[in-house]
Amino acid sequence: MDVFSAEPYRGNPLAVVIDAEGLPADVMQQFANWTNLAETTFLLPPTDPEADYRVRIFTGSEEFPLPAIPPSVRRTPGSRPAASPAGRRAGPGVRGRLGQGQARRRRLAFAAPPLTRSGPVSEAELARVAAGLGMPREALLDASWLVNGPNWIGVLLESAEAVLSVRPDYAAMAGLKVGVIGPHPAGSAVGFEVRTFIPGDAAAEDPVTGSFNAGAAQWLIRSGRAPESYVAAQGTVLGRAGRIHVDAVGDDIWVGGSSVSCIEGFVLL
Repeated sequence: MDVFSAEPYRGNPLAVVIDAEGLPADVMQQFANWTNLAETTFLLPPTDPEADYRVRIFTGSEEFPLPAIPPSVRRTPGSRPAASPAGRRAGPGVRGRLGQGQARRRRLAFAAPPLTRSGPVSEAELARVAAGLGMPREALLDASWLVNGPNWIGVLLESAEAVLSVRPDYAAMAGLKVGVIGPHPAGSAVGFEVRTFIPGDAAAEDPVTGSFNAGAAQWLIRSGRAPESYVAAQGTVLGRAGRIHVDAVGDDIWVGGSSVSCIEGFVLL
C-alpha cells in the first residue's frame, strides 16, 4: 500500500500481510526487516469479541506499539470492515473508521490515541537533538515529549523552510525518535511541513508518519499553535507528496489520509 497519498508511489510504502495467523513474532520481524520499509503490518484474527481483526505493526527493527490502525489498510480484503462508515473496531482501544466528513472524501481516519507522556524535554536531550538537526539550540522554538506508543520528541521550528533545510546527523541523536514541524506561509496549500527521524532503523527518515502527526496535532492544537483543521505535508525531501489531514472533532483529534494499492500478491513465510 501507499499511505497518506492518493497518488501511487508518492506516499509512505507499507506492506500489509493478510491472514497472518500462526506466524511467530520473530518471523514477522524478519520479514519486516527484509522489506526494508518503514512499516510492515500483519492482520490477525481478533482477540476482542467485538473486533473484526487485530493488527501487529513492525518497523525494520522492532514491533511498533501504536494503539491505532494505519489508514492504509482499508483497501486490503482482510481490513475492509475498518473502512465501513459504521466504524467497526479493529481491536481493543483501536478504531479504524471514517471520521465526520471523511466518507465523502474517501479518506480513512483514526482518532489520535492519548499521549502517555508529554511535556518538557530535558536540556541535555535538546542539546543532542539540536546537534542531530545541525542547528543551534535557539532554533528549536519549543519541544515536547509526544509518547503514544513510540517515544517521539516533537520539535517546533520557525518555518517549513527550516524543516526542509535539516540535514540530520543520526549519530548525534542516536537512541532518540525525533519529529520536526514548521508552519508554511499563510495562504499555502498546506499548513505545516513535517519530517521524522529514527536513527538506526531501516528507514531512518520515515516518508510519512501517522503516530508522530497524531501526537503533534494534539500538542499544537491544544497549545493554540495550529487551527482545529489543517493539512500537513511530509516526505517532500524524499521525493514524496504525503498529505496528513487533521481534524479536531469534539474531544477527539482525527488523523487521516488517502491510500492506494500498489502491489498485490503472495508472500511465502
